[in-house]
Amino acid sequence: MLDAAGFEELLAGLEKTIAELSIGTAPLEELVAAHQRAVRLLAEAQASLDELKARADEIARKLTNPTSSP
Repeated sequence: MLDAAGFEELLAGLEKTIAELSIGTAPLEELVAAHQRAVRLLAEAQASLDELKARADEIARKLTNPTSSP
């Protein structure tokens, strides 16, 4: 899982890649590579968010019902 700095770096990379794609003036090969990079970064970000949500849900469950066992 990414730490906060790693997640911020990932988002910055995604934003940069999306900006490159939105300009659209690069050669097709570069646009395809940027799109593939954006898809990969987005998948990494989603996986990290999913893991954080699962951890938050587990903490909330423990706080709501502290006597239950895992």
